[in-house]
Amino acid sequence: LAAVGSSFTLMTFITSIILGLCMGSGALFSIRFGQRDENGLKEDICASFFFITAVTILLNIIAYISLSGLRTFLRVPDEVWGDMKEYLFVIFMGIPAVFLYNYFASYLRAIGNSVIPLLFLAVSSILNIILDLWFVIGLKLGVAGAAQATVISQYLSGVGIMVCAIWKIRYLKKERIREIISFSMLTCIQQSVMNLGILMVQGLVNSFGTVVMAAFAAAVKIDAFAYMPVQDFGNAFSTFIAQNYGAKEKKRIQQGLKAAVRISAIFCVVVSAFVYIFAKPLMMIFVDAKETAIIMEGVRYLRIEGAFYIGIGWLFLLYGLYRALGRPGMSVVLTVFSLGTRVALAYILSAIQAIGVVGIWWSVPIGWALADIVGLLYYKIKKQNLVEKEPEM
Repeated sequence: LAAVGSSFTLMTFITSIILGLCMGSGALFSIRFGQRDENGLKEDICASFFFITAVTILLNIIAYISLSGLRTFLRVPDEVWGDMKEYLFVIFMGIPAVFLYNYFASYLRAIGNSVIPLLFLAVSSILNIILDLWFVIGLKLGVAGAAQATVISQYLSGVGIMVCAIWKIRYLKKERIREIISFSMLTCIQQSVMNLGILMVQGLVNSFGTVVMAAFAAAVKIDAFAYMPVQDFGNAFSTFIAQNYGAKEKKRIQQGLKAAVRISAIFCVVVSAFVYIFAKPLMMIFVDAKETAIIMEGVRYLRIEGAFYIGIGWLFLLYGLYRALGRPGMSVVLTVFSLGTRVALAYILSAIQAIGVVGIWWSVPIGWALADIVGLLYYKIKKQNLVEKEPEM
């Protein structure tokens, strides 16, 4: 569990680079769609596909080259490194599949089709669970089997959604490539900075030993599942705003923003209450009931961090809002602010003997809250300029 958990955080960082590029391109696709600029949309699709493909290939090469050096960077204990290295060697093979799924999902959402990405995600998740059980329990393949199950599922969703969305590419212009790079790179930086901070915290968590590592690994999985809907909602919200920004529908932007804030808040409060109440049973899904120390540490994490999902819910909306309005730089600022605060507080508070590892857990919601305040204040001050500004194409 500790090996797979540490690998999960690392893979989240690596895939966030691709995800950021796809999300940035998706925002531009949405604006084109809102403007009813079919030729511009096709040109952007072509340019972004080739650009992100090149980045994905480079990223995959770097991942394998730096594999051995990750042990030192993440402070991985000797007893965990063997399994972790074996898992990563296989899981890195799925990086191209991550690109295919997120790229074509961003395109389909941008043109108003969110059903197909959801269907492929659901099928992939179910297949992953089935293959996990077969490979790990049935075939006794261990961590390598878990990685193989994930990679197979990723390629099913990636190739499948590509086949559904494929079209005949007819345009490729240099100015479109420059446009894609300028629009996508800041979103890429925002996503990668966010997960680099989490990776740095993972290294700190690892220094507290295998019990805390295992607890964090299980709790983070629950965490990710719990707020995944608000992350996807933030992406859908960004698409909605970008389409209306391209169509110059100021009133719909304002209405959508107010509705999104309310919906996100209600959902997050409900999920927070559920996670707080059922923290222990949720931990026992991933951890054997006999491992009481791991379970209790995980419960403590979930009841601190999980109580404040409204913070990350609103932050995802702010990321999506600024990305859609052509201000991805502000998303980077919010990410640096949130993660910078989190990493700094995690190291400072955990170094105090009376606080210890709990300081790491508390640093998360504090970082969310401070970034929300900054994002909301910026919107209040720049509201008229943000919404009324013409899309820069």
